[in-house]
Amino acid sequence: MPTPYRAAIVTVSDSVAQSTRDDLSGPAVRRLLEGAGWTVKSAEVLPDDFSLIRERLGALASDVEVDVVFTTGGTGIGPRDRTPEATTSVMERSLPGIAELMRREGLKRTPLAALSRAVVGVKGKVLLVNLPGSPDGATESLQAILEVLPHAVDVVRGEAVHGKPSPEPPRAASTQAKPVEPLEVAGEDISGPESGSPAEPPEEEALGKREGL
Repeated sequence: MPTPYRAAIVTVSDSVAQSTRDDLSGPAVRRLLEGAGWTVKSAEVLPDDFSLIRERLGALASDVEVDVVFTTGGTGIGPRDRTPEATTSVMERSLPGIAELMRREGLKRTPLAALSRAVVGVKGKVLLVNLPGSPDGATESLQAILEVLPHAVDVVRGEAVHGKPSPEPPRAASTQAKPVEPLEVAGEDISGPESGSPAEPPEEEALGKREGL
């Protein structure tokens, strides 16, 4: 049985960290992941602090028990929204296509999705994925990429096996009959009666035979 994909969830929010607001996004992300068969190894809350976020993401990305670190919150354009910058400072390679996939899905529901600055990248063998801070935005963004994430994890692990191209099907033998070459006989004219049929005598000779001449 294959090993389940493993996730860590980090909710980034000053108000949640100060216990003035309940964390709704982190649990929503957890429910969606576990419903898809993922194992959530940890879930925690951090304030909107660049240094704290960067330090924690670096530590989680070094954990061999984690495949993907999901953050939720801090991806907008508010003065304290620094999650993308902290993530970018940790990751080694960017995966802009996955981030754009989330934005494109969000734009189907609201034009405000264009304001998201979420990034996705790779640190070692761990994916780092920024999700929006609202529960709906976080789950909708995650649903948009959930199908592609397992393959991305397998590639980062070095376990993905790309399918070999299908062999070209054998060409069917042609059933069209080849044209028959005309029979050539040297020195003979074969344009007359069919081969094997005796030539008819001239009309005068035939008449003479009938009259006994």
